[in-house]
Amino acid sequence: MKYTSEDKREPAVDQTAGPAASAPGRAERPQQAAAPAPHDEQQGTRNRVARSILDHGPSTAAELALRLELTQAAVRRHLDALVTEGVVEPREKRVYGARGRGRPARAFALTDCGRDAFDQAYDQLASDALRWIAQSAGGGEKGEAAVAAFARARLAAQAEGYREAVENAEPEARTEALAKALTADGYAATARSAPNPQLGEQLCQHHCPVAHVAEQYPQLCEAETEVFSRLLGTHVQRLATIAHGDGVCTTFVPKAGAGKAAHRTGEHHPKTTTASASTAGRNPA
Repeated sequence: MKYTSEDKREPAVDQTAGPAASAPGRAERPQQAAAPAPHDEQQGTRNRVARSILDHGPSTAAELALRLELTQAAVRRHLDALVTEGVVEPREKRVYGARGRGRPARAFALTDCGRDAFDQAYDQLASDALRWIAQSAGGGEKGEAAVAAFARARLAAQAEGYREAVENAEPEARTEALAKALTADGYAATARSAPNPQLGEQLCQHHCPVAHVAEQYPQLCEAETEVFSRLLGTHVQRLATIAHGDGVCTTFVPKAGAGKAAHRTGEHHPKTTTASASTAGRNPA
């Protein structure tokens, strides 16, 4: 079997060449060292190694080398990198029957993080489940109400993990506390002042794990907004969502007494209400 090695050796340099090599009238040819393999090429091969483990199950370096036509040394380098990145982990290879002498070979298996790096059908599964809920409830308004009930139940359970963090924070720091709790759940959330700081703050979620599903079922956005309102103890307004094409999910959180302050100064401020079918999940006109 012919192996393809990723290591390109530098051409040998003639160490015996003396001054004659640079004699006048003789053109010099600059030595060109072998260029290192481009990063994307290395990453591409690393992805092939991970994909092979996905397709064939836990594999040894020797098995991967044979399968991918690489040297075992090259495969081991990529495996070391994948272990460092948390994509694969070494395990003792299972032996069926009598075990021979010597140390058992190590097999490398994908971690949960490694599997998540490949395409998953979670979005499709979630969409199918919500569609089934809607159809089982009779479709139409009844179906929408059933999906909304599911979304509220799901978000209510999720909110219990945030409640302690929010309630233990000072009133003026509760939006920030909620943002940190959301970040721990993968939403990459931040809290910042609204364009007019006297009126309130903006809770910004820079990532939405259910954006593709929420595009079809805005009840998920509506339930989330209602949960924010309960946790923060004030009516809030959803200004934008990733699910409907905005760059960030943005929720306006008014400060206590902001309405009175705006009335005294004659300023206009956003009407703060919980999400409704007309505002949640999209940027209001």
